[in-house]
Amino acid sequence: MNSATTPPEALPAIAWTDASRHAAFDGWLAEVAARRSLDPATLRSASSDASFRRYFRVDGAGGSFIVMDAPPPQEDVRPFVAVAELLHGAGLNAPQVLEQDLARGFLLLSDLGSRLYLDELHEACARGDTKTVQTLMREAIVALVQWQSRGDASGLPPYDDALLRRELALFPDWCVTREFGVDWAAEQQRQWQSTCDLLVTSALAQPTVAVHRDFMPRNLMVAQPNPGILDFQDAVRGPISYDVASLLRDAFISWDEERELDWAARYWDAARRATLPVGDDFGEFWRQLEWMGLQRHLKVLGIFCRLKHRDGKPQYAQDLPRFFAYAGRVALRYTPLKPLLRLLEPLSGARVDAGFTF
Repeated sequence: MNSATTPPEALPAIAWTDASRHAAFDGWLAEVAARRSLDPATLRSASSDASFRRYFRVDGAGGSFIVMDAPPPQEDVRPFVAVAELLHGAGLNAPQVLEQDLARGFLLLSDLGSRLYLDELHEACARGDTKTVQTLMREAIVALVQWQSRGDASGLPPYDDALLRRELALFPDWCVTREFGVDWAAEQQRQWQSTCDLLVTSALAQPTVAVHRDFMPRNLMVAQPNPGILDFQDAVRGPISYDVASLLRDAFISWDEERELDWAARYWDAARRATLPVGDDFGEFWRQLEWMGLQRHLKVLGIFCRLKHRDGKPQYAQDLPRFFAYAGRVALRYTPLKPLLRLLEPLSGARVDAGFTF
C-alpha cells in the first residue's frame, strides 16, 4: 500500500529513546512543514545506516521529501551539507539540502527515490540480465570520473597516514580480539605492522582526488540523472583508486574477477581521457586498486565487528566471510603481502589460503 494513500493512523510509529529530542524534532518539523507545505502526519521511516543517523520520508506539495535525524554529539551534519554542495558543483545528482538546523542535526532533503543500485543489481543478476548490470555499473563509473575530475578536493580533510592507520587498527581491535578472542604474539604483531606499512605507503604514493569513501551500490540510487549519490558526508582528499575499489569490491555484492578487470579498465581508460592522474600502466593501477581495497576490507572487517559488539547491529557480521575472501585473494597474489595470510587463516579457515571467493 502506498503511504501517500495510507491513513496516518495506519503508518508505523517512529520510536524515540530521547523524549527531549523527539519534542525538538516535532517542533522543527512543524515549522518546516508550514513553510514547505508538508504533511507531518505522513512521516514514516525511510532508512537507517551503520551510524546514528536516521532518515524519514514525508509527503508534501509536489511529492515526497527526506528528513535526516543526526543527533549530536554522535553526528555532525555540516560535512554532509558541504559535500552535497561539492557534488552539485561537479554536476552530479545528490540530495538538495532544502532546510537545515545544523546545531540540532535536522535536515530536509530532496528525495532521490527508493530504487537502490544494490537491489537493482541483485535482481538483474537473479534474472540473468547482464545488460542492466553493465548499464548501471558503467554509469556509476562515468559519475565517479566526473566526481574526481570536477569535485574540488582542496577543502576536504586529508586521507593521511594517521587516518589510514586508525582505520587499519579496527581490524585487530574489533575483529581479531573482540570477535574471535585471539591475542597475537610478538611475531604476529610484527607481521601486522609490516603489512600496515606496505598498505599505507602504497596509498600515500597515489595521486589524490576527492574521495567519496563509500562509493558502493548501497549508496547509489537508480535515478534521473543516474546515479543518485548518497552517504557522502565522510568524503576526504585521498588516493585515486579508493572509490574504484569500493565500487568493484563491495560489502554486499561480489563479482567475478573478469568483470572487475573489465570495469577497472573502463574506469582507467575514462580517467585517462579526463586527464586524471592514473598513470599509463594499467597493471600498476590494478595493483594500487587491490592494495587500496585490502586496506578498506581490513577496516570494514573491524567496523562490522564493532557494529555487532558495540552498537547492537549483528546483521553486518554476516558479511565477514566476503571480506575475508577479498583480503585472502589479494594477500595470496602479492608476495610482500603473503605474511598476512598467516594472520587471516586462524580466523577465516582454509578457504582463504585457497583463494576462495563467493
